[in-house]
Amino acid sequence: MQEDSSRTPSYTVTCEDYVHVVEFSPFSSGTPASLLAYGGNQYVVVGTCLFQEEDMDIEGIEFNVLRAFHHELRVDALAWSPESRLDRIPTIRFCTAAADRKLRLLTSDLQDRHEVKVMEGHTGYINHLVFEPTEGKQIASVSDDHTCRVWDLDGNESTTLRLRSPGISVCWHPEEAFKLMVAEKKGTIRFYDLVTQQAILSLDCGQSPLMSADWCLTNTIKVGAVAGNDWLIWDITRSSYPQEKRPAHIDKARLFKWSRANQNLFATTGCPGKICSQLFIHHLGHPQPVTIGSATVGSGLSWHRTLPLCVIGSDRKLCFWMTEM
Repeated sequence: MQEDSSRTPSYTVTCEDYVHVVEFSPFSSGTPASLLAYGGNQYVVVGTCLFQEEDMDIEGIEFNVLRAFHHELRVDALAWSPESRLDRIPTIRFCTAAADRKLRLLTSDLQDRHEVKVMEGHTGYINHLVFEPTEGKQIASVSDDHTCRVWDLDGNESTTLRLRSPGISVCWHPEEAFKLMVAEKKGTIRFYDLVTQQAILSLDCGQSPLMSADWCLTNTIKVGAVAGNDWLIWDITRSSYPQEKRPAHIDKARLFKWSRANQNLFATTGCPGKICSQLFIHHLGHPQPVTIGSATVGSGLSWHRTLPLCVIGSDRKLCFWMTEM
């Protein structure tokens, strides 16, 4: 693909600082707007987004900051709780990971109540974390310390899964609260039963390092990942080896995320270059990416809950790309 086919973002939001992580809440806020959090050096900002595709009265995007939270260190990963809602009694709850190998669970009513619970146990860098999606009473995290740990909201470890290499990505099954997908750096993706704490299925990249993996939560037989320059897709009912594999990024690929609106749509990002990071949006029926974007020192990647729209963080801004279904 030529560089000049790159598309400018559909929408941008200006931020005060460099954005290192950005996450749409995958859960309904109880209002028409979507919750979005972004973070960087010692801060997390929580806000709501509404797009012109959802509301005729809006031009482009309407972004409202709800609250800025102080965070002791740079935020390296962030996950939303399904308990975050804006109807009835507003509650914001999310969990972060930072370089001090600690998780921080932040809960706020956006008024006076604001709690931070620090969770310690990992002995290496934490790469990814996720809330149990049905009730939000547990958090799973994966780390360079070769473990996946499951925590309750009081910070107690209920399960420790020993891995064979650094844990890179973790995903929770949308309905079955005892099923967890864990991706390891050396190229293996395993599915665990949390009741027995045993692996029930494994997939193999056939290459390493695996940089990112995602479970397609609208069709859970599909798993995607990036390793080296390639994206890979599995049908877990067919084989432990990828069904499809294509080179995507000239430099190494960094992140893989399935759209939540369309099971055939996914996005990958390249490792941040000196100036630019590339975003590719792919459709399973198309040999070439359907959208190519780039962002200055881009970081993070997240899809909107219902629109075919994704966001990446950049230098003092958020960049949003809307794509066709």
